[in-house]
Amino acid sequence: MTDLSPLSALGDALPLTIAIGPLTIRENAGMALASLTLRQGSGEPQPFGLHLPGPGGWKATDGIAAFWIGPGAWMVEAEGRAESDFAAALKAEARHCSVSEQTDGCVMFEITAADAAPIRALLEKLVNLDAQGFAPGSARRTGLEHMSVFVIRRAEGHLALLAMRSAAGSVFHAIETAARRLTAA
Repeated sequence: MTDLSPLSALGDALPLTIAIGPLTIRENAGMALASLTLRQGSGEPQPFGLHLPGPGGWKATDGIAAFWIGPGAWMVEAEGRAESDFAAALKAEARHCSVSEQTDGCVMFEITAADAAPIRALLEKLVNLDAQGFAPGSARRTGLEHMSVFVIRRAEGHLALLAMRSAAGSVFHAIETAARRLTAA
């Protein structure tokens, strides 16, 4: 039998973390993801006690977070639970909703800095969002070069990008290139 070893979205045995100037970019391989969609006639659930955010919003509580992805639809995150069946746990919390596992189809990059200035500067280089108006607790779907990504502002000095796993290398290259240009300026 073949000895199989898991690989990160970037193809390495361990998730990548690099520091470029004031920014740290980390591939978050431990993030579990599941989409949650209301069914016709169902009420809005509060999975794990989390009040689901409205359009353009992101909320977190006790290791669980969610961001709005469309009318009656959210992406729910669980830090450190990628190896578990998080979708089943979410389904148990939201029985009258449709839940789909998303963990293995996505890649999450966490970008941190000691303060907001480098994060805003990186946002201005990467995506077509108002960096000043994109406050903590915001989440938007936007284009990054030729790819579609979700951008989440977790805190003043913390930004996350969620993309398709098949585009992990291209998304990472775009982030790294923009960060290196910022430090060279």
